[in-house]
Amino acid sequence: MAIEVLTNGPTSRSEIARRLGMSGGSLTRLAKPLIDSGLLLEGLTPVATAGQGRPGRPLDIVTDPWHFVGLKITGETVYGVVTTLKSTVVRREDRKLGSAEPEAVAEAAHSIVRTFAEEFPHLAGIGVGLAGSVRERSVAVDSPYLGWKGVSFAPLLEELTGLPVVVENDFAALVEAETWFGSGRGLDRFAVLTIGAGIGYGLVINGEPVRPSDGYRGTAERWILDPSGPLTPHGERGSATAMLTVQSIEYQVRAATGSTVRYEEILDLARRQDPAASRVIGEAARALGILIANIYNFAMPQKILLAGEGVGLMDVAGSAVLDSVDAHRNPHSDPVNLETKVSDFHDWARGAAVLAIQVLVLGDGAGG
Repeated sequence: MAIEVLTNGPTSRSEIARRLGMSGGSLTRLAKPLIDSGLLLEGLTPVATAGQGRPGRPLDIVTDPWHFVGLKITGETVYGVVTTLKSTVVRREDRKLGSAEPEAVAEAAHSIVRTFAEEFPHLAGIGVGLAGSVRERSVAVDSPYLGWKGVSFAPLLEELTGLPVVVENDFAALVEAETWFGSGRGLDRFAVLTIGAGIGYGLVINGEPVRPSDGYRGTAERWILDPSGPLTPHGERGSATAMLTVQSIEYQVRAATGSTVRYEEILDLARRQDPAASRVIGEAARALGILIANIYNFAMPQKILLAGEGVGLMDVAGSAVLDSVDAHRNPHSDPVNLETKVSDFHDWARGAAVLAIQVLVLGDGAGG
C-alpha cells in the first residue's frame, strides 16, 4: 500500500483498493497502523471518488526524515545528488577525479557524502550508477570508462560512509527511476532509449524492467540501421552505435573535415547548415527515427522516453527524426507517443538514488 502511494502520489483509498484488488474496509484497516506510525498521512484536500460517496481525503507518503544519495561515476567526475523519498533532488555536489583507482573514487564519493550529511543528517542509503556490467548490485564486473574489472565497490564505500550502498549499471538505474517516479509511472508497457556516450534500451512491462541475461551486451553495436551507413571505430557499419553515439558523430565530422569538433559544436554547425555537419546529423536523425520505429513496431510500448546527453539532436533535426519514425512505423498503428528528456549526469545520479530508495522500501533484494 505504501509503495502504491509512493509511486503514484496522493491517492484516494478507493483508488488504492481498486489497484490492489482489496475491499475498502480491508484497506482502511490496513491503512490505520501506517497512519499511526507516521509513514502515511491523510491529505487536507478531499478528492472525488468513482462512486456516489462523499469525497475522501487522499493518502500520501511521509517523506521526512529520510534522504538518499545518488552518485553517477564517470572516468573524470563523481556527480552526486540528494533526494527525498519521492526522488525530488534537493542538493547537488560534484568531485573531479585525479585517479580512477577504486580507492580514489571511493574517497571522492565519501567526500560528497560527508558534505551532504552536514545539511541532511538522516541519510538512509547510497545508490551508485556507472557504465558497464554489475553483479549482485555490488561488484563492477567490467566498467570500461573506469578501467575496472571485478571491483567490489559497494563494500568499499560502505566501509567509508557507514551507510548501505547499492551499485548498478547507470542505465538500469535510470530505467528504475523513470518507472517509479518518472515518465513510465502507471504505464503497463514503457520503453526507454538513451543516446550519448552509448546507446541504452530498456523495456518495462507491468512496472517491471525486463532484465537481460548476464551475457546480453553490445546489442546497439549490432543493431544495423543502415547497411551502407558509416564505418567508425564504434560498432558495426551502420549500427546504432556507429550512427548515434556522440563519439561516432564526432569521428564522422573529423573524418570529413580533418578538424576535431565537439558534439555541441557539430549541432550548432548543422543548425547553421554547414555541409559536413548537416550531412552527419541528417543521417543520424534518419537512423534515430528508424530505431524508434523499430522499438515501437516490435515492443508496442505505450510510450517511448528518449533521453541522454545526446538528445540535443532533436533540437536541431527533430522534424527529420519524426518524419523517419512515421516512414518506418506500422502505418495502421497509432502515432508513436515519444517523450524527449534532456538529461545530464545529475539525472543519472538521481536514478542511482532511486536504487537506494528501493532498498529501503523493498528490502536488500530490491530489483535484483
